[in-house]
Amino acid sequence: MATAAGASQLPFGPGEKISYDISWTFIRAGSATLEVLPESAAVAELEGKKALHIRALAKSTPFIDTFYKVRDSIESWVDPGVTRAYLYKKNQSEGDYVRNYTIRFDSSGSVAYRYSKGALKNAVITPQGCFDPLSMLFLFRTKPLALGYEFAAPVTDGEKAVVGRARVLRREKISTPAGEFDTFLVEPEVKEIGGVFRKSPNATLHVWITADARRIPVRVQSKVVVGHFTMEMTGYEPPNDRP
Repeated sequence: MATAAGASQLPFGPGEKISYDISWTFIRAGSATLEVLPESAAVAELEGKKALHIRALAKSTPFIDTFYKVRDSIESWVDPGVTRAYLYKKNQSEGDYVRNYTIRFDSSGSVAYRYSKGALKNAVITPQGCFDPLSMLFLFRTKPLALGYEFAAPVTDGEKAVVGRARVLRREKISTPAGEFDTFLVEPEVKEIGGVFRKSPNATLHVWITADARRIPVRVQSKVVVGHFTMEMTGYEPPNDRP
């Protein structure tokens, strides 16, 4: 894993923002952003502890709102070297499905506490260096990818802790609204732990990540409870300390 000393060499950093369009079958269904927020926001939340603050937002278009409104906000705070998670907040509203909760990781990194409406709901014993579902993506981005690469790391949603896995299936050139990219097609395991969207049983998730040093997720495809969705990158803003 990356060390704090090498944090400045990570593929991402404060100021990075990735914008996406979301399509449901052939209909434009919404938009999403994935960003690393300025350090000041993380410091305020964590009472002075240095952290990377990651946020994913998704919302449906006005047309989709009429029958399946989506308003999702997911945030994660991780140590600057991306070696463990500190805090995770999920506010998920998709149609009639609403779920809001917070996970706090204790200072030893061995217990994750899940809260809902301010009350403790569960506690899970976790391995050292455990992550939440959002920060796992950023941990994966720290890894040099290659054909056949298999990734594994501990992850929890506050209800259970498992080993999250992903594998690189193949290399592909793809076209998105933001341009053409040389990518690795990655298949994460999604059956055990919930992610950014509410998925269908036995769903598969595919993520196309650029084959360069930035390792940007430029396309995501998955089956959700109301069909299939595709998320494609429409814009990219680099970290503040990079051109």
